[in-house]
Amino acid sequence: MRIDKFLWCIRVFKTRSIATTACKKGQVKIDGTNLKPSKEVFGGELILVRKNQINYQFKVLNLPESRVGAKLVDQFRKDVTPKEEFEKTALLKYAKDYYRKKGVGRPTKKDRRDIDNFQDDTNEDL
Repeated sequence: MRIDKFLWCIRVFKTRSIATTACKKGQVKIDGTNLKPSKEVFGGELILVRKNQINYQFKVLNLPESRVGAKLVDQFRKDVTPKEEFEKTALLKYAKDYYRKKGVGRPTKKDRRDIDNFQDDTNEDL
């Protein structure tokens, strides 16, 4: 089975064209090598998928005939993603919220001046 079709069948991607695009961009790898969407998948392989700034890792258990229901996905793949990957996204979320709340808008003149002053201070130390 093709890798793009497999990822669509086990519901990693919503559509097959999104799965194809991810393969072309190099966001899908098997054993550390980039793939074409037409690469054949076999049981026992470890697939790495980068999606939403998380590196998901799946082990292929079996190949489905067609797209499967959400409850049946675990029969065809085993999620071996390390917990550290999910913790990184939590840290990213806090880093973004630290400076500016969502929806507040562009930086003000005061913000820009503060940034410029900070950059000038760090350049003087060099």
